[in-house]
Amino acid sequence: MLKIAYPKRSHYASVLIAAFIFAGCGGSTGQSKQDSAKLATFGSNSNSNILLGAGSTFVYPLFSKIFSEYAKESHVLVNYQSIGSGGGILQLTNKTIDFGDSDAPLNDEQTKKIGVPVLHIPMCAGAVVISYNLPELKSKLKLTPDVLANIFLGKITKWDDAQIKKINPGAALPATDILIVHRSEGSGTTNIFTTYLSKVSADWNTKPGKGSAINWPAGIGGKGNEGVSGLVKQTPGAIGYIELAYAMQNNMTFADMQNKSGNFITPTVASTSAAGNINIPDDAKVSLSNTDAADGYPISGLTWALIYKEQNYDGRSLQRAEKMVKMLWWNVHEGQKYCAGLDYAQLSPAAVTVAEKILKSATFDGKPILP
Repeated sequence: MLKIAYPKRSHYASVLIAAFIFAGCGGSTGQSKQDSAKLATFGSNSNSNILLGAGSTFVYPLFSKIFSEYAKESHVLVNYQSIGSGGGILQLTNKTIDFGDSDAPLNDEQTKKIGVPVLHIPMCAGAVVISYNLPELKSKLKLTPDVLANIFLGKITKWDDAQIKKINPGAALPATDILIVHRSEGSGTTNIFTTYLSKVSADWNTKPGKGSAINWPAGIGGKGNEGVSGLVKQTPGAIGYIELAYAMQNNMTFADMQNKSGNFITPTVASTSAAGNINIPDDAKVSLSNTDAADGYPISGLTWALIYKEQNYDGRSLQRAEKMVKMLWWNVHEGQKYCAGLDYAQLSPAAVTVAEKILKSATFDGKPILP
């Protein structure tokens, strides 16, 4: 059975999280009226000390710890639902949560549907690892960009394929079928992974391309990082992409990836940090994949908290808006100390500076919320 070893939450936070689980919500699917009604009970019009968030499963282990610590310090509880980046964007669009979280910036269609400016506040950087289940293989698997793309394109179907053996000389690769496991719902983790594949493979870029949800050439789907982790761990011969924290917490094996410099890099906090040490644009929308850093892990990415720039909507109070913005400010400052222990990379100083400017641009009735 898959073990998700998340940090312990406070009793009250655990009760709240249990009370607001989004039954069956994920990706681009709609949420039932009953679920929306539950959210409205503590929704955006409320002045309670409960903030609602939803989205990325990629960042969930970190958010669990950060929000638990923030509740102790501020007495503001954050109920965050790990439903996938697509689901978080949908809930933000429907105004049933205070903030979403996504591992991919809003695309043109999502931006148009929301219709008003949305701020992207970077929270941390993380690695998407290529996890595999090969009990016979005692050495560490190495993969190159082209071999990885060919596996997920369905062109390489056996573990003892000559292309895999060439980069793993002497490895005991079994003559078994490769089972590809991918996300079944709209996912920022998928966006990071497919954006990388589109950069390194012309065949992948042509079709199926990049995005939070694509038409997969091969494989089976699992819901969330949890679902993909479970399927890989339970199925000999399986390979899938998951966030580093899930792989580490579940003692899963994962490959070293060859980066642009030709180096085989183990995904770690340090190699993810190296990938994230770049210039960050003013809107914080940047891809970290296929890094130029010689010691950087090539399948890395940021995750962003998403909020409406103008917070006076649907009867929201200034007090609620202040609580949310102050919480996110805490995340990009004090909250960063919890990243490394959970296998995430802290924001670079440049990214923190950009995050500060973005949060200071949030308004209520056109006036800045933060001083």
